[in-house]
Amino acid sequence: MIRRLLAAALAVLATGTVAVVLQQPEPATAEPRGREPVVIGHRGASAHRPEHTLLSYETAIALGADYIEPDLVSTKDHVLVARHENEIGGTTDVENHPEFAARRTTKTIDGTPITGWFTEDFTLAELKTLRAEERIPDLRPGNTAFNGLAEIPTFDEVVALAKRSGVGVYPETKHPSYFDSIGLSLEEPLLDVLGRHGWRGSRDPVFIQSFETANLRELSKRTRLPLIQLVTATGAPYDWVAAGDPRTYDTMVTPAGLRDVAGYADGVGVDTRRIVPTGPDGRLLRPTSFISDAHRAGLKVHTWTVRNENSQLPVDFRLGNPASPAYPRATGDVMGWLERLYSLGVDGVFADDAGMANAVRARVF
Repeated sequence: MIRRLLAAALAVLATGTVAVVLQQPEPATAEPRGREPVVIGHRGASAHRPEHTLLSYETAIALGADYIEPDLVSTKDHVLVARHENEIGGTTDVENHPEFAARRTTKTIDGTPITGWFTEDFTLAELKTLRAEERIPDLRPGNTAFNGLAEIPTFDEVVALAKRSGVGVYPETKHPSYFDSIGLSLEEPLLDVLGRHGWRGSRDPVFIQSFETANLRELSKRTRLPLIQLVTATGAPYDWVAAGDPRTYDTMVTPAGLRDVAGYADGVGVDTRRIVPTGPDGRLLRPTSFISDAHRAGLKVHTWTVRNENSQLPVDFRLGNPASPAYPRATGDVMGWLERLYSLGVDGVFADDAGMANAVRARVF
């Protein structure tokens, strides 16, 4: 409770420098304080620090996140590291390392040609010579002050930080079909790391998430850790696309589709537009029945991603003068948007700013 109150107080600093509060960690639990929704630090605290760095995860913990979220990809020597994508040209200083210039290449990832540098072409030792950079500097110019300060963390380092701090982890396997195809499967080392840290059971503070389905079905046979099926607002799981399966995420979110998901997963992580759609003008429409449908199927509902910036919020919750050059990156009424989502009964939110999500939760619950 002390950690929660201190973290909520830090939310007032959300648009400025984030202070770090020293505190005694509480034991991590999968469902803190009964029916309250959990707060998931999206890639750490990416509103305040370059995402997927220990700096970002530490900040999210200080701001009251219950879980920190690493996206996982593999190195050449099969070590899991936290990066938004396996292409790292936009999130590290690799372009400034002439010794790696020849590693720049073009690959097809989930059907899309991508040019850059890829984690699977580097050993962990080589990746550790790089430094992280802000992925979206135009939207988050303040985060560029931390460019060059942090290494690429391993999943093991992220889990160790979470355990020391009394929070859980919420890892996402990125492009699992692709990594399977090159002999660097993500699921085995993921379970190995969690198991070495003592997290193996259904009540441990872990959620494993994926946009694909086949790997979650396989994981459901191999672990008791909770699994989350991710669902976008459009499109289809890549493993379905690759197999020529005509189904889409629209199929998955029907009552029958959700019952099928409940056969292998414990919850769904959905784009907020599946819960409250937006119209052509960007304004919110009436909520759907998604949350009640998922709950009837026995699934938790975690929604993503709540971001602070006007350009990332529904039009209803934007603030300021749209004609201002700073308007897209200015902070909108993110607390109002969070309160709306909480009021609809979500079981958790992914937030770039865990302090905002924690402060609103403390007020609402």
